[in-house]
Amino acid sequence: MTHKKPTRRMPARLFLVATAVCLLPACASPENNSTENGAGAFGAPGPMALQEALDAATVVDMSWPYNEETVYWPTAPGFTKNTDFEGMTDGGYYYSAYTVTTAEHGGTHLDAPVHFAEGRHAADEIPLERLMGPAYVVDVSDMALADRDYLISVSDLLEAEGRLGPIPDGAILLLRTGYGRYWPEREQYMGTAEQGEEAVAKLHFPGIDPAAAEWLVANRSIDAVGIDTPSIDFGQSSLFETHRVLFEANIPAFENVAHLDRLPETGAAVIGLPMKIEGGSGGPLRLMGLVP
Repeated sequence: MTHKKPTRRMPARLFLVATAVCLLPACASPENNSTENGAGAFGAPGPMALQEALDAATVVDMSWPYNEETVYWPTAPGFTKNTDFEGMTDGGYYYSAYTVTTAEHGGTHLDAPVHFAEGRHAADEIPLERLMGPAYVVDVSDMALADRDYLISVSDLLEAEGRLGPIPDGAILLLRTGYGRYWPEREQYMGTAEQGEEAVAKLHFPGIDPAAAEWLVANRSIDAVGIDTPSIDFGQSSLFETHRVLFEANIPAFENVAHLDRLPETGAAVIGLPMKIEGGSGGPLRLMGLVP
């Protein structure tokens, strides 16, 4: 079944995220959705209902911390944190400041479309609306944990849709392989602990089949895709076709997503806040899930 791409988007996407979270009886009550309670023009919950929903939601931190153990691509430099000052000042108060360095693509991070598609969105150009929305989680962990080179297929997506319903327009599609359990042990997580160019050929971890990426672009209208491995392409990829297909369609990616096992398959919302690097091909990402 082919989904027609939407021709317009609701101006206040945050209300869409709130609506995805706002599944409580209080949110659905006429009192809390009345104009007196500040209900939006699009039927979104009013301020009181929104606050109640957010207070009741479980916030899932979906980003790994940056430290000396953070996993990077074998050819990328790792994370460093140097102390500029830490301690009591001459003025009698405590002060700390640090200088950190990181490659764009390490830890939980954003891949901007320009990473593999010339002329497409850079990190600072991605509309914020594309970085927040309802989460749709496809769990392939049984197959992926049994096969380090597993390719997430169109059949996997259709099987999930058969149980959960179609992937909705504007969804953040998240692929759960189960490999988050191995973080930050590089050999278990990505197939090798070695670094440098020669290590790239030794990478083994699951990713998205390019055919599945093509199917998503042609048949669904997702806003972003995420995965709990180092890359949306599987470890043995040399052409990065999944990146190229999705990024040509201006669909950004979240990689090294943390704690995907804490999100339900549907019903949660996701908000991704990447570092706004002008012209960047990606950057560190603070990703959160809101679970009713």
